[in-house]
Amino acid sequence: MSRPVALVTGASRGIGRAIALALSPTHHVLVGGRDTDAVSDVVRALESAQPFIADLTNEAAVTAAVTGLDHLDVLVHSAGAVTYGPLIDSTTAEWRELMELNVIAPATLTRLLLPALRAAHGLIIFLNSGAGLTAHRGFAVYAASKFALTALADALRADERGRLRVTSIHPGRVATDMQARLTSLEGRPYIPDAHLDPDDVARAVRLAVDLPPDASLDALRINPV
Repeated sequence: MSRPVALVTGASRGIGRAIALALSPTHHVLVGGRDTDAVSDVVRALESAQPFIADLTNEAAVTAAVTGLDHLDVLVHSAGAVTYGPLIDSTTAEWRELMELNVIAPATLTRLLLPALRAAHGLIIFLNSGAGLTAHRGFAVYAASKFALTALADALRADERGRLRVTSIHPGRVATDMQARLTSLEGRPYIPDAHLDPDDVARAVRLAVDLPPDASLDALRINPV
C-alpha cells in the first residue's frame, strides 16, 4: 500500500463519514461500521478505501476483523452513543451499554491494534466530547463515559510517548442525526445551524493528522460560535 492507512470507526454516517471523506485524498481508509450497505456507500465515495465491518462491542468479531492488519498509520475512534436523563431515571443496563461502546470498545480495538500502530509510529484520535471535560445536568451516564475516555487517552499517551501520538478531540454539539434525537429528548427544537458542522470536526482531525511526526496535538476543544 503506497498510501498511509487510516481506520475510522463509525464512518458510515455523521462525523465519522465526514472524517473518512477528509482523509480520502491522502489515505487508504478502512471504513468502520456495522451496516454493510451504509459502509459500502461510503467506500464507493472515497478515492481509496475498503470496508471494516464489525460490531465493536463483540471482541471476537473485532479480533477477526483486525487479523492481518500489521501496519496502521491512523486510528480514529468516532463510533459512540449518547443518552440523556437524570441519574435517578438511568438503569444499570444503560450504564453498561454506554461504557461498553464509548470506553471498552475503543480500548479493546486500540489494544488489538497497538502492534500495527507501533510499527507505523502511528496516531490515535479519540473523538470525545465537551462532556468529557465538563458534566452538565441530565448527562450523568454520557459524561461519565466520556470522562473515562479522556482518562484512557491520557494514560495511553503517557504509556506510548515516543512510540505513538494520541489526540483527544472534544467537539461541542454537532449537527448530526444523533444530535437531533438528543435535542428531542431534551424537549428543545433542533436547529442544525446552531451546531458545529461534521466537516468542522473532520478539519480538526486533519489538523492532528497533518502535523509533522515530531509534534503532537494532545487535546483540542472546539465549539460552535
